[in-house]
Amino acid sequence: MPLSHMEHFLLQTEDIEATKDWYVRILGFRVGPAPDFKFPVYWLYLGDQDVLHITTGGKNVSENRKKYVGQQSEASTGTGVIDHIGFRTTGLHEMIEHLGKNKISFTERQVNDQGLYQLFLFDPNGVKIELNFANAEAKGRTPQLKASELSPATN
Repeated sequence: MPLSHMEHFLLQTEDIEATKDWYVRILGFRVGPAPDFKFPVYWLYLGDQDVLHITTGGKNVSENRKKYVGQQSEASTGTGVIDHIGFRTTGLHEMIEHLGKNKISFTERQVNDQGLYQLFLFDPNGVKIELNFANAEAKGRTPQLKASELSPATN
């Protein structure tokens, strides 16, 4: 029984409103319908698919959240054991301009053998976001690092 696709990520945060607003304003998600779990949650959508769920985290999580989802960590910043969340996207130059206008720092990378030009940035909770664009969109851009320039793996 193979998996078919990634369904969603759940981020826990101490500031659910700021996190929701960042994903809507910076990455173009939209707030959509969510079940009434009896604890704070937003479901953010790309097109018709809910991709990112946001709820309250940290030490002050509601008992309903603890009962329903559980809580294995009180962390509300950083990526923990998940290094990043990646999205395929288009409009590289527009995104770079948009990030600049919003004072969002990012790094640029390129993976030629996959045909990807990548931007890495962080959300307000310190979660790393990877945005993947087709290399063809990168005309006139030079990344800080290309995968092909890295030393061969030693282990």
